[in-house]
Amino acid sequence: MSAWDERAERYRTSQTHAEGDDLDAVVELCNPHAGVKILDVATGGGHVARRLRDEGAEVVTCDASRGMQPDVVTPAEHLPFADGSFDVVVSRIAAHHFDDLGAALGEMIRVSNRVLVVEDMLYRSEEEHEAEKLRDPTHNRSLTAEEWRDVLVEAGLEIEQELFFSKEHDFDEWLARTDCAGPDAERVRELLAQYSSDDGSSWSNDYIVVKARKSQR
Repeated sequence: MSAWDERAERYRTSQTHAEGDDLDAVVELCNPHAGVKILDVATGGGHVARRLRDEGAEVVTCDASRGMQPDVVTPAEHLPFADGSFDVVVSRIAAHHFDDLGAALGEMIRVSNRVLVVEDMLYRSEEEHEAEKLRDPTHNRSLTAEEWRDVLVEAGLEIEQELFFSKEHDFDEWLARTDCAGPDAERVRELLAQYSSDDGSSWSNDYIVVKARKSQR
């Protein structure tokens, strides 16, 4: 059983993932309605997929973790779907975990007929990066907004819309989600002090939501 299988229920019930203006934006940018086929990559707790299905879209979910209960168990870097199988491909708050972001984006673009919608946390400092890695070793790297623009354009996409959000996390709940405790937890709090509330009970980070379309050129 992988670490993600063990954490699955925590992510299904995580309010950080289950709600928020950022989730509303992701759903809206996917433009879900009857007749639209959408692939939700690294679905996690399935929060995006549920909202899209509520709007009438046909949604297929995939995730590398069987514990997340996706329709298809597969990593983002190897999507077992034909070219152009989906009108929209979406991935929310997962890209920083991908082993090979370039390969994952290539696969998502390949199976999308038109649109890609991606949300992920933004890189701000090495202190924050160190804290994320210490709290969760599956964290690879976040990108800056400029880096996201570069990788999407280099992949052959035209960026249609960018939105930015900040999310606040309760420290205790956030650390417990990955079983980060003891000296490691204390070090994480120290590293994130500049982003923490005055009483140290929470901290905030930034996210980007991007809608991009396959270039017709």
